[in-house]
Amino acid sequence: MKRELRREIKQDEFASWLEKVIGWGTEHRDEVRIGVGVAVVLLAAFGALAYFHGHRTREADRAYQEALATFHAPVSTELPAGADRPGGQVFATAEDKYKTAAAAFEGVDRRYGSTDVGRRARYYAALSRIELGQYAEAEKTLRGLQGEGDDGLIPDLSRMALAGLYRRSGETDRAVEAYRGIVSSPETSLPRDYALQCLAGTLEDAGRNVEARAAYRELVEEFPGSVYTATARARADYLQSAEQG
Repeated sequence: MKRELRREIKQDEFASWLEKVIGWGTEHRDEVRIGVGVAVVLLAAFGALAYFHGHRTREADRAYQEALATFHAPVSTELPAGADRPGGQVFATAEDKYKTAAAAFEGVDRRYGSTDVGRRARYYAALSRIELGQYAEAEKTLRGLQGEGDDGLIPDLSRMALAGLYRRSGETDRAVEAYRGIVSSPETSLPRDYALQCLAGTLEDAGRNVEARAAYRELVEEFPGSVYTATARARADYLQSAEQG
């Protein structure tokens, strides 16, 4: 009985509230009509905004994918002798390819720079500039990307690319510092075994064999299942025998 009584009370309260709403609406027809009109306009605006955002996202992704296809396109002089010419875009020289790719990625960045796609395009534009030997421009871009966006992968990839840039341009100390920073970072999303391999290789290339052997040994001990372990072990053994001999 109590449950039924409570339900009847609630129904009466709702009916009373509904009567009041209807009465207010009858007395304020003009206000209601204006309010409904505003709501319709707002709904239309939200719908148009959603459509525009979806269209913009699709356009950004299409432009980025086209630029990425250029970046990975083959170069005719690098194809195996006698091989059939692959379908799609083939460049006469690597310089032509990376110039075209850099321009395409930078075009995506100009149009969609505040989005994740724009940041990824900026990263690949920097990689293209590295291939073209334009190190200062690439370094500036990669440094800027390290503090941008919520996508942690792009800042981390930019750190790795920057370390590779230093190694490639002969700035060994800066490369070593950058690789060691990646190896020691507990928050990095990058494979630490790869960073260790790069660190050891950089040290070995610079003739810093004692440090290189230590880095190879660290890789072997910390990542026994890594794809780089066998090579690291062989290089560490070679450097040790060379030191002893």
